[in-house]
Amino acid sequence: MKGNPALKKLSLQEQLLKTGLTNENKVKQVRAEKRKQVKKQQKNKLDTVDEAKLLAQQAKVKQQEKDKQLNQLRQQKDQKKQQLAQIFQLIKGNKVVIDEDTIAYHFSDQSKVKTLYISEAIRQKIISGRLAIVNAQSDYALVSTMIAEKIQALDDRYVVLLLNHTSNTIEDENYQDYPVPDDLIW
Repeated sequence: MKGNPALKKLSLQEQLLKTGLTNENKVKQVRAEKRKQVKKQQKNKLDTVDEAKLLAQQAKVKQQEKDKQLNQLRQQKDQKKQQLAQIFQLIKGNKVVIDEDTIAYHFSDQSKVKTLYISEAIRQKIISGRLAIVNAQSDYALVSTMIAEKIQALDDRYVVLLLNHTSNTIEDENYQDYPVPDDLIW
């Protein structure tokens, strides 16, 4: 099998000759031109620019840039997914349990008025700035101000209501003599 010439691989020129797509004269012309080009290159020490190589390099550079951009987009998506998972883990692990639903507490979320039924003690904690309301996918949850600030650092869209207790205390001091009537409690 090793010595059988029919099984040996033929060069492209030999294959073209064998199939009749070219003839001996054309093969000789190509060889002569190639020799001339090599001699000219050696004589003048000129670097001939291989257009195919140049185009291949340019295509490779473009592909690398495209791959780099796609990789950055993929990393950004992964980072957003991780942030969302971290946000919902913070909410789930630090959610304040509402024992008794006695008072309707109204708040706005993206220009819509929402209602959460809570106890008077929890309402006071929200007003004083010790608790915050966050968006927990399909409903709302109460978390401590510290947790709400962590969530806000990750993505502020999920913090619905976070009252600054320092500004509220100043307002409360100014209006201590004027209690809010029960029918105006929102």
